[in-house]
Amino acid sequence: MMIDNTVSRPPLAPVPDAARRARRRRADLGDRLAGLVMAGPAVLVFIAMFIVPMILAFVLSLTDWNGYSLRFDFIGFENYRFAFRNPRTIDAVVYTAVIAVVGTILCNGIGLALAALISGAGRANTVLRTIFFYPYIISALIIGFLWSALLSPHGAVNGLLGAVGIGPVPFLTDVGFAKATVILTIVWAHFGFNMILYIAGIKSVPSEYYEAATVDGAGRWQQFRSITVPMIAPVVTVNLVLTLVGLLKVYDVVLALTDGGPAGSTQTIVYQILKDSFAQSKLGLGAAQSVVLLIVTAAIGLAVTFARRGAERKVTD
Repeated sequence: MMIDNTVSRPPLAPVPDAARRARRRRADLGDRLAGLVMAGPAVLVFIAMFIVPMILAFVLSLTDWNGYSLRFDFIGFENYRFAFRNPRTIDAVVYTAVIAVVGTILCNGIGLALAALISGAGRANTVLRTIFFYPYIISALIIGFLWSALLSPHGAVNGLLGAVGIGPVPFLTDVGFAKATVILTIVWAHFGFNMILYIAGIKSVPSEYYEAATVDGAGRWQQFRSITVPMIAPVVTVNLVLTLVGLLKVYDVVLALTDGGPAGSTQTIVYQILKDSFAQSKLGLGAAQSVVLLIVTAAIGLAVTFARRGAERKVTD
């Protein structure tokens, strides 16, 4: 007969729900505090570099400050009323909108087409990707001065055209030619960035999709339209927003290429803002135009993002 020497222990008392909830709340509070501590520096930088200047710009837009005087008067929304009535500002806004729309379409169209053609492996594709992307890393001022020298009435391009019997083309002296030249120069300088993003998106598409489509008899165009474009929809959204917002702020290419000419026909809104602020010593007016540009840019960026998100959901559904 065996004797059981084990000592029976009373069962552990269950942890009350209130104590469990308290521990969970303390853990959640600790996580929140840790998140605030880690995000704090970035939030402070954002406030100091964006929120505070935006508030100061709005306050300044309500004054007639000339930029150097210690005295200025509050004039309310007079700067905004003048900006919306000023023909020069309206022309600059219209031309900026044309640059943004046409440039966004061309940059993304060319970038996506080239990405589809040279996204594969191989030394030739690598060289081509480098060549097409290189203009994007060059300073915009250098690009402007370069094309200004090439396209001037006595530049290299008109010299070559003259050698084959074609008269000098007024790339920079005729209003229509100058407007088109600015847009094409901007597209030439920017489409490489869009191309690289599209290549990254295309390379992230699983190869099994293309293999299955090839087995089903789908050609390259069908695969591109039915597989590539839907799968890289988020990349399309990012490219559209970045390009559109970036072109709304274009300035340096215009400054170096045409300096706003001829007859002010290629002035963009940012060019106009800087001209009014510093050349005309109207910091209040420039601040008002900057506030309007900020609001319009944010609204357009959000509108394009939400529109593209709807298109992405339709694709995924």
